[in-house]
Amino acid sequence: MLHTTAHIGPEAMETRIQAGSHALLADEPPSNGGRDAGPAPYELLLAALGACTAMTLRMYADRKGWRIDSLDVDLRILGRPEERHIRRVLTITGPDAAAKARLAEIAERTPVTLTLKQGIAIETNLAEQTA
Repeated sequence: MLHTTAHIGPEAMETRIQAGSHALLADEPPSNGGRDAGPAPYELLLAALGACTAMTLRMYADRKGWRIDSLDVDLRILGRPEERHIRRVLTITGPDAAAKARLAEIAERTPVTLTLKQGIAIETNLAEQTA
C-alpha cells in the first residue's frame, strides 16, 4: 500500500509532504500566495507522470536490449480547466526509429498514464478527533 501525507501550517502555502521515506516540499508561486519554495501541485502531478514514463521506458528498453543514451520527457498541462490535457514529448537518443516508435506506444500504457486517463475514485473522510 502506498502512503503519503501532506501538512500545511498557519502561514503561506508551503506544504511538507512525506512520501514513504522521502520528504518533499510543495508550494505555490507568489502570484498564488506562496513563496515558490517547491513545486506546485500540478508540477508534482507532471513530475509523477514524467518519472513513471522515464522509468517504464527504461525497463522496457533494457528488457529488449535497446541501448538508450538518454531519454527526456517534457510535460505540459495545456488548455482551459474544462478542456485540460497533458502534452508529453519524448526525446530519445540511442535506439533506431522503430524502437523509438515502440517506446512512444509503451508510454501510452505506463501505470501513471493509465491511472490519469481512466481516472481514480477519491474517498474523503474526516479524522476522528480526540479530546
